[in-house]
Amino acid sequence: MVDVPVEQLTGAVDGVRTRARGQLLDAGLELFGVYGYAQTSEYALCATAGVTEEVFRNEFGSREGLLMALHNQITTAGLRASEVALLSEGMDDCPLEQRFRRLFDAYVSAVTRDLREARVTFVEVLGVSPAVDAHCKRWRDLWTDFLTGEAERAAVRGEVEERDHRVVVMVMVGTVHELMAHHARRPRRARPDEVSEELTKLGLAMLGIEMAG
Repeated sequence: MVDVPVEQLTGAVDGVRTRARGQLLDAGLELFGVYGYAQTSEYALCATAGVTEEVFRNEFGSREGLLMALHNQITTAGLRASEVALLSEGMDDCPLEQRFRRLFDAYVSAVTRDLREARVTFVEVLGVSPAVDAHCKRWRDLWTDFLTGEAERAAVRGEVEERDHRVVVMVMVGTVHELMAHHARRPRRARPDEVSEELTKLGLAMLGIEMAG
């Protein structure tokens, strides 16, 4: 019998788990994003991913767990894209309208590049359970913090009124998600630039600024 170092065994197990997790995420994206969360069974997810129900439960616990993991993955990509846009060269010298447009261009592009991702993120998470609702609220709170910081920087530059912008931004974040859900449901998909222009107008209007013609 050949002795195999423990670290090699551990690495092999970790590799198998990583592959299984990726296969389940891919299966969730396909089934939730095409057929819908309510129409997708745990059995269908396991069959599509090629894993056992035991593996599924060990990795995600439930369909809700898989749905929230997918939502995390997609929404994180949107937030990271927005952060990169705001940190790009020349952004500090741009007027607020251009900064908002670049931010929303990056966000919309990241979360709608795959129509299945848009459906999962903005439609299939709605009304699933209190746990999923709480998960989505945590993300809305994170976006509120992020955009409130941008509004406060605009106030320092003298572009918007100096006041507490958090409540307005909270409303804006909720409205952004409603608009994204609306576009994700439409038979004719709006182009990403159309969606980001709509979101830019909304953001500026809520901060009391009229978008330039």
